[in-house]
Amino acid sequence: MDGGRCGEPAWRGCRGALLIPSGMAQSHEHWMRLAIEQARKGIHSGQSPFGAVVVRGDALVGSGHNEVWHRTDPTAHAEVVCIQNTARALRTIDLGGCVMYTTTEPCPMCASAIHWSRLDAVYFGASIADADNAGFHELSVPIEEIYTKGGSTTRAFRGVLAKECAALFAEWRAAAKCGTY
Repeated sequence: MDGGRCGEPAWRGCRGALLIPSGMAQSHEHWMRLAIEQARKGIHSGQSPFGAVVVRGDALVGSGHNEVWHRTDPTAHAEVVCIQNTARALRTIDLGGCVMYTTTEPCPMCASAIHWSRLDAVYFGASIADADNAGFHELSVPIEEIYTKGGSTTRAFRGVLAKECAALFAEWRAAAKCGTY
Protein backbone atom coordinates (compact mmCIF):
# COMPACT_ATOMS: atom_id res chain seq x y z
CA MET A 1 0.00 0.00 0.00
CA ASP A 2 1.29 3.46 -0.85
CA GLY A 3 1.56 6.03 1.83
CA GLY A 4 5.20 6.97 1.89
CA ARG A 5 6.83 9.74 -0.09
CA CYS A 6 8.00 9.08 -3.67
CA GLY A 7 5.43 6.30 -4.12
CA GLU A 8 7.20 3.94 -1.70
CA PRO A 9 5.24 2.01 0.94
CA ALA A 10 4.77 4.01 4.16
CA TRP A 11 7.34 1.88 6.01
CA ARG A 12 10.07 2.64 3.46
CA GLY A 13 11.95 5.88 3.00
CA CYS A 14 12.11 7.88 -0.22
CA ARG A 15 14.98 5.80 -1.63
CA GLY A 16 13.43 2.54 -0.48
CA ALA A 17 15.64 2.22 2.61
CA LEU A 18 13.94 0.39 5.45
CA LEU A 19 13.10 2.57 8.43
CA ILE A 20 14.62 0.26 11.03
CA PRO A 21 15.18 1.71 14.49
CA SER A 22 18.81 1.95 15.54
CA GLY A 23 20.25 -1.42 16.54
CA MET A 24 17.71 -3.55 14.67
CA ALA A 25 19.75 -5.93 12.55
CA GLN A 26 16.76 -7.84 11.19
CA SER A 27 14.35 -6.49 8.58
CA HIS A 28 10.72 -5.53 9.00
CA GLU A 29 9.81 -8.55 6.87
CA HIS A 30 11.71 -10.88 9.21
CA TRP A 31 9.81 -9.68 12.27
CA MET A 32 6.47 -9.70 10.45
CA ARG A 33 7.07 -13.31 9.41
CA LEU A 34 7.38 -14.14 13.12
CA ALA A 35 4.04 -12.40 13.73
CA ILE A 36 2.56 -14.46 10.86
CA GLU A 37 3.89 -17.62 12.57
CA GLN A 38 2.07 -16.55 15.73
CA ALA A 39 -1.17 -16.06 13.76
CA ARG A 40 -0.81 -19.53 12.24
CA LYS A 41 -0.20 -20.99 15.70
CA GLY A 42 -3.46 -19.38 16.76
CA ILE A 43 -5.35 -20.67 13.72
CA HIS A 44 -4.11 -24.22 14.40
CA SER A 45 -5.23 -23.98 18.02
CA GLY A 46 -8.74 -22.87 17.05
CA GLN A 47 -8.29 -19.12 17.41
CA SER A 48 -8.78 -16.17 15.08
CA PRO A 49 -6.04 -15.29 12.53
CA PHE A 50 -4.11 -12.59 14.33
CA GLY A 51 -0.53 -12.62 15.61
CA ALA A 52 1.97 -10.14 17.05
CA VAL A 53 5.56 -9.89 18.26
CA VAL A 54 7.48 -7.23 20.20
CA VAL A 55 11.11 -6.48 19.41
CA ARG A 56 13.71 -4.48 21.34
CA GLY A 57 16.88 -3.74 19.40
CA ASP A 58 17.54 -6.91 17.47
CA ALA A 59 15.89 -9.24 20.00
CA LEU A 60 12.44 -10.77 20.09
CA VAL A 61 11.12 -10.01 23.59
CA GLY A 62 7.47 -11.09 23.35
CA SER A 63 4.90 -12.77 21.16
CA GLY A 64 1.28 -13.76 21.17
CA HIS A 65 -1.72 -14.68 19.10
CA ASN A 66 -5.41 -14.08 19.45
CA GLU A 67 -6.89 -16.00 22.41
CA VAL A 68 -10.46 -14.64 22.43
CA TRP A 69 -12.13 -18.06 22.15
CA HIS A 70 -9.64 -19.90 24.39
CA ARG A 71 -10.00 -17.38 27.24
CA THR A 72 -13.66 -16.55 26.55
CA ASP A 73 -12.45 -12.96 26.66
CA PRO A 74 -13.34 -10.51 23.89
CA THR A 75 -10.31 -8.37 24.84
CA ALA A 76 -7.73 -11.16 24.29
CA HIS A 77 -6.64 -9.81 20.92
CA ALA A 78 -3.17 -10.73 19.65
CA GLU A 79 -1.72 -7.30 20.43
CA VAL A 80 -3.04 -7.32 24.01
CA VAL A 81 -1.84 -10.89 24.63
CA CYS A 82 1.56 -9.98 23.17
CA ILE A 83 1.82 -6.87 25.38
CA GLN A 84 0.90 -8.95 28.44
CA ASN A 85 3.51 -11.59 27.60
CA THR A 86 6.17 -8.95 26.90
CA ALA A 87 5.48 -6.96 30.08
CA ARG A 88 5.67 -10.18 32.09
CA ALA A 89 8.96 -11.20 30.41
CA LEU A 90 10.55 -7.78 30.87
CA ARG A 91 8.97 -7.24 34.31
CA THR A 92 7.74 -3.77 33.41
CA ILE A 93 4.67 -2.11 31.93
CA ASP A 94 6.82 0.51 30.19
CA LEU A 95 7.73 -1.00 26.83
CA GLY A 96 9.48 2.13 25.56
CA GLY A 97 12.36 1.24 23.27
CA CYS A 98 10.35 -1.63 21.79
CA VAL A 99 8.32 -1.94 18.59
CA MET A 100 5.43 -4.25 17.71
CA TYR A 101 4.77 -6.16 14.49
CA THR A 102 1.19 -7.30 14.10
CA THR A 103 -0.50 -9.06 11.22
CA THR A 104 -3.51 -6.74 11.06
CA GLU A 105 -4.08 -3.05 11.73
CA PRO A 106 -4.80 -2.71 15.44
CA CYS A 107 -8.38 -2.00 16.45
CA PRO A 108 -9.02 1.06 18.65
CA MET A 109 -8.70 -1.05 21.84
CA CYS A 110 -5.35 -2.50 20.76
CA ALA A 111 -4.11 0.87 19.47
CA SER A 112 -4.80 2.26 22.94
CA ALA A 113 -3.03 -0.65 24.67
CA ILE A 114 -0.02 -0.12 22.39
CA HIS A 115 -0.01 3.58 23.31
CA TRP A 116 -0.43 2.92 27.06
CA SER A 117 2.43 0.42 27.07
CA ARG A 118 4.59 3.14 25.47
CA LEU A 119 5.72 1.09 22.48
CA ASP A 120 7.72 3.31 20.13
CA ALA A 121 6.04 2.05 16.96
CA VAL A 122 3.70 -0.53 15.50
CA TYR A 123 4.12 -2.07 12.05
CA PHE A 124 1.21 -3.98 10.54
CA GLY A 125 0.31 -5.88 7.39
CA ALA A 126 -3.40 -6.35 6.66
CA SER A 127 -5.83 -3.46 7.11
CA ILE A 128 -8.96 -3.07 9.22
CA ALA A 129 -10.88 -3.32 5.94
CA ASP A 130 -9.33 -6.77 5.32
CA ALA A 131 -10.53 -7.94 8.75
CA ASP A 132 -13.96 -6.43 8.16
CA ASN A 133 -14.18 -8.19 4.77
CA ALA A 134 -13.34 -11.48 6.52
CA GLY A 135 -16.41 -10.97 8.73
CA PHE A 136 -14.93 -9.46 11.89
CA HIS A 137 -17.02 -6.76 13.56
CA GLU A 138 -14.54 -3.92 13.26
CA LEU A 139 -14.68 -0.26 14.17
CA SER A 140 -13.36 1.29 10.99
CA VAL A 141 -11.14 3.96 12.50
CA PRO A 142 -7.61 4.03 11.10
CA ILE A 143 -4.88 3.78 13.72
CA GLU A 144 -3.23 6.93 12.39
CA GLU A 145 -6.43 8.87 13.13
CA ILE A 146 -6.61 7.46 16.67
CA TYR A 147 -2.99 8.41 17.38
CA THR A 148 -3.28 11.86 15.79
CA LYS A 149 -6.49 12.80 17.61
CA GLY A 150 -5.22 11.32 20.86
CA GLY A 151 -1.80 12.99 20.69
CA SER A 152 0.10 9.70 20.88
CA THR A 153 3.82 9.60 20.21
CA THR A 154 3.57 5.98 19.03
CA ARG A 155 4.20 5.76 15.29
CA ALA A 156 2.17 3.46 13.03
CA PHE A 157 3.44 2.00 9.76
CA ARG A 158 1.19 0.05 7.43
CA GLY A 159 1.72 -2.45 4.65
CA VAL A 160 4.53 -4.76 5.84
CA LEU A 161 3.91 -8.07 4.01
CA ALA A 162 0.31 -6.93 3.53
CA LYS A 163 -0.64 -9.66 1.04
CA GLU A 164 0.80 -12.44 3.20
CA CYS A 165 -0.99 -11.07 6.26
CA ALA A 166 -4.32 -10.70 4.44
CA ALA A 167 -3.96 -14.30 3.19
CA LEU A 168 -4.19 -15.46 6.81
CA PHE A 169 -7.94 -14.83 6.65
CA ALA A 170 -8.31 -17.46 3.89
CA GLU A 171 -6.17 -19.93 5.90
CA TRP A 172 -8.39 -19.30 8.91
CA ARG A 173 -11.60 -19.82 6.90
CA ALA A 174 -10.22 -23.09 5.50
CA ALA A 175 -9.39 -24.32 9.01
CA ALA A 176 -13.00 -23.61 10.10
CA LYS A 177 -12.20 -24.00 13.79
CA CYS A 178 -13.84 -20.83 15.17
CA GLY A 179 -16.07 -17.96 14.18
CA THR A 180 -15.70 -14.22 14.03
CA TYR A 181 -16.54 -11.80 16.80
